Amino acid sequence: MATKEEKPLIVVKRIKKVAGGAHGGAWKIAYADFVTAMMAFFLLMWLLASVSKEDLKGISEYFKMPIEKIVSTGPSTTGSSGIFVGGGKDLTRKDGEVSKADDNSDKSPQKMLDEEGLKQLKTKVESVIQDNPQLQSLKKQILIDITDDGLRIQIVDNLKRPMFALSDDELQPYAREIMKTIGKSLNGVENKLTLSGHTDALPFPNKEKSYSNWELSADRANAARRELVNGGMDETKLLQVIGLSSAVLYDKTDPLNPINRRISIIVMNKKAQERIEKNMSIEAGNAEGVQKGIQASGPKSAPTSAPEAKPTTKVDAKPDVKPAAKTEVKP
Repeated sequence: MATKEEKPLIVVKRIKKVAGGAHGGAWKIAYADFVTAMMAFFLLMWLLASVSKEDLKGISEYFKMPIEKIVSTGPSTTGSSGIFVGGGKDLTRKDGEVSKADDNSDKSPQKMLDEEGLKQLKTKVESVIQDNPQLQSLKKQILIDITDDGLRIQIVDNLKRPMFALSDDELQPYAREIMKTIGKSLNGVENKLTLSGHTDALPFPNKEKSYSNWELSADRANAARRELVNGGMDETKLLQVIGLSSAVLYDKTDPLNPINRRISIIVMNKKAQERIEKNMSIEAGNAEGVQKGIQASGPKSAPTSAPEAKPTTKVDAKPDVKPAAKTEVKP
């Protein structure tokens, strides 16, 4: 039986284009740019609010004259000088303006000079001790280092070789030699010195307690001072001589360690010297004020001369007339 072939059904879909239809995704890009710009703006505002006035001033000066670092007639307001000489006068510069150098910087010129001078002094003291045959066996008792206040030289006790006898302030002969040698080497510097005496935590053997480690440490510091002066050091270089007892231990783990008994000499840097001098001037001013207050509130002194006598008047005056003698009249 014959079959008729079926033809496939073909469907054609046509998309009708209408003017002004739905927009594409271009608006998303513009919106993202706007959000990014706003975020950057508010981030900038937050950073400006958290920056100090000094930093803001430096930033403004940096952008005020960008060409200043390349062409300038001298040092710029930012502290740098140009690589080319020339250019006109900077109209933004005011009369009397100076470079904004940070005097308190950790690497300020004054501090660099102090550090360099103290390093040279440290090398000098070490070489002087090394060249002295009498001090060869005592090198381990001389500790030299650089601190925030300056060059510190510590002469510490040894169990077999103490500087002082127990509970005594008289220096041993070898300790005197150390002090004289150090005093001679320190006389060539302009820096001021502080001298402090230290003891261990062993209580002073005194039942009455009228003399303690405080007095002993101060007496030992003065004994060391005398030997430094005998060695040739100018006495006016000393700014402070104190006794600290066992308040500042070298070995905090063992308060009875002989190394805690020591003499500490500090060759001060400029910053430490100014701090101590300022404190001393404040104390002197307070003492002067207290003295004036005591004098003002004290008892009034008696007058040196007797008060003048008041002139007598006729009413107050008593006549100095003797009574007339009575006479008898005989009839």
